[in-house]
Amino acid sequence: MELPQIIEMLEQHGIGKVRLAGGDLDGVLRGKYVSLQKFAKAAESGFGFCDVLFGWDVEDKVYDFPSVTGWHTGFPDMLAKIDLDTFRLHPWEPGTALFLCDFWSDELTTLTVCPRNLLKKILFRAESLGYRVKAAFEYEFWLFQETPQSLQDKGFRDLTPLSPGSFGYSVLRAAQNSELVHDLINTLAALQAEVEGIHTETGPGIYEAALAADFGLAAADKAVLFKTTVKEVAARHGCVATFMARWNADLPGSGGHLHQSLWNTEDENENLFYDQNAPGGLSDLLDRFIAGQLELMPEWTAMMAPTINSYRRLTPGAWAPTSATWGVDNRTTALRIVPGIDASQARVEHRLAGADANPYLVLAASLASGLYGIDRQLAPPEPVTGNAYEADAPALPTNLRQAAEAFKASQPAREYFGAEFVDHYAASRNWEARRFERAVTDWELARYFEII
Repeated sequence: MELPQIIEMLEQHGIGKVRLAGGDLDGVLRGKYVSLQKFAKAAESGFGFCDVLFGWDVEDKVYDFPSVTGWHTGFPDMLAKIDLDTFRLHPWEPGTALFLCDFWSDELTTLTVCPRNLLKKILFRAESLGYRVKAAFEYEFWLFQETPQSLQDKGFRDLTPLSPGSFGYSVLRAAQNSELVHDLINTLAALQAEVEGIHTETGPGIYEAALAADFGLAAADKAVLFKTTVKEVAARHGCVATFMARWNADLPGSGGHLHQSLWNTEDENENLFYDQNAPGGLSDLLDRFIAGQLELMPEWTAMMAPTINSYRRLTPGAWAPTSATWGVDNRTTALRIVPGIDASQARVEHRLAGADANPYLVLAASLASGLYGIDRQLAPPEPVTGNAYEADAPALPTNLRQAAEAFKASQPAREYFGAEFVDHYAASRNWEARRFERAVTDWELARYFEII
């Protein structure tokens, strides 16, 4: 849709303000409200947005290393470009529209550390090879009867979950909270981030939602909007949602699994992962895709597990992988191959990423590593048929610093993502590790304060 048509539509709907948002390195949406008049100008030429967005962490603490921005540059404006294809009417804010943005440097070149731009780069590479990428995210998240203020007042301890007990797939629990659940479903549908299914998981107040599949960038856009919208809808019902990878050592973690397949750009009905003449219906292309993902998984874990907390989830028996493995319909492996009953369903479920990961980076890493395997005609090892925690397979990093160093040293990462992104992202993860390493935890106080 062209800008004049969008402006006309906004005026017809009585839109007086527009919500503009773009994802930072951690996948957190940052943005502002602008008037319709400001939007019309910005949609033509872009608008200024302080580049500190890529120079600070999730707490707005400025990085202590010079990179694409910092004190050494004076934190100038970068150029934010509105993606008109992301137009949405906001469901519960009357007179408001929503658009997503990309970020560019002041020289009008693509900002290499912008995750959405990075994904577009990898998608373009796939399309140039004749592949159209279909993807869908699924998320586990926890709901609490708290507010941002009560979380602070309680020190994030003794929190009250939305509902007590472990009731996986519970019809009762979902029905008891039907107003919230229905509001989530309806709001996400209105935002074109449709949920195919939602149900309770095992734990107090935890839900899992599967997003509808889409092609390319739209799938990741839906995931980013989903995570923010869940938090906003929860607040409307007096709750707080968390997508932490593991908020409690005694409870399961939260996955952010990615389902994906490659389709023929010249035949929209041909899923290239499906071959009716092959064993299990799985194509040779899928084998090579899997092989690339497995080979680069230890090097690129930082893109799937981006926080200190991510590695609390990557432990044996926690429904998350600890090594680079694959299997057919095996939920203990890092890659679960879903053959499906026909060509439309054959896909890879990448189970490494937690709910805390940036959707743009998850899809970029998953797709790029698969293309790496195709480019080099790699062959996967034998699939795991039993407990993958007992398999002899390459181990994944066990902490963020280890993952960041592996990513920085990865030559394939530099080939596919560019040196500037690799160096900046690795430094940002090392920053996160250093922040944690100098913290004094409750565990240390309880263990050492009196007795030592």
